[in-house]
Amino acid sequence: MYGPPVDLSFKDICHVTGALSEAPRSGLRPITANSEGKYLSRCLRLNNNSISDVVGLQHVLDHFLAQPSKLGWLDLSFNKITNIDPVLCELRELRVLYLHGNHLWNLSEVDKLRELQHLHTITLHGNAMGNNRNYRYHVVLALPQLKKMDFNAITREERVLANACPQ
Repeated sequence: MYGPPVDLSFKDICHVTGALSEAPRSGLRPITANSEGKYLSRCLRLNNNSISDVVGLQHVLDHFLAQPSKLGWLDLSFNKITNIDPVLCELRELRVLYLHGNHLWNLSEVDKLRELQHLHTITLHGNAMGNNRNYRYHVVLALPQLKKMDFNAITREERVLANACPQ
């Protein structure tokens, strides 16, 4: 059984590995740890910090989570991330990824996430890439397994239009 997210938001973390010296925030539901002190959770919140890249993320997951390979939800929103690091593509069980409010500008960065076959929800609004007129169509086409983007369902019509849209 999995518990609530490991919440490392609003900790003024500049590098992902800075999370190693922080204690998770307590929420309404207590987070449970195993005998090794690792949390029984599939969710990690690193939002609202000053993180510019996710180098060392796997080390952070190994440190905090009892089953790091089972990470299903990752919130990196409202940071300073400029590109999608390959370490995100190694999170094979990832289903939800929040990247809104960062500094992502190159739309082709999204293409790197194709390997995440279970990814069904992503947020990217509030990034410079969102200024591209084909932004939503590009993401829908690049990640055909998505069900929701930027907190909105992806419709059948959008998929048809994405396939017809010149890239």
